[in-house]
Amino acid sequence: MGEITYTRGDATAPSVKGVKLIAHVCNDIGGWGKGFVVAVSRRWPEPEAAYRAWHRGRASNDFGLGAAQFVQVEPYVWVANLIGQRGIRTGSKGVPVRYEAIDEALGRLADKALELGASVHMPRIGCGLAGGKWSRVEPLILARLVARGLAVTVYDHGQDGATALGT
Repeated sequence: MGEITYTRGDATAPSVKGVKLIAHVCNDIGGWGKGFVVAVSRRWPEPEAAYRAWHRGRASNDFGLGAAQFVQVEPYVWVANLIGQRGIRTGSKGVPVRYEAIDEALGRLADKALELGASVHMPRIGCGLAGGKWSRVEPLILARLVARGLAVTVYDHGQDGATALGT
């Protein structure tokens, strides 16, 4: 059985040995430029370029809610672009987060992590700009990743206390 480890730090710089899969939630409209993706793009250009190309080609690929894209950025580091957010703004339909899409994408993430023999690293996905609640996301991670024996590390970066993190 795996577990979730909570730590303070930068999810783009996991300090464990072995293959690492860094997961984050993206929107379904091709927007990239705020939130955790800024830190990802600061370290590697490939995930943004791959996401934008994936969105551009959406008529003939699997881009959409619940999809996952895996981009190798270093010999032992991959970034997982998970589509778990409808649009980018809170409006009449509520916040952008889509828990069912995150759940579906986490299933794909688990398959890839097991295939690679990778540990999984992430911020509190879906709980920043997407407006989700960690109390709804954490059980999905437990069911999809931890129950399959994967080690998951969740990073809190520069924020103090659970209320700032959407719990």
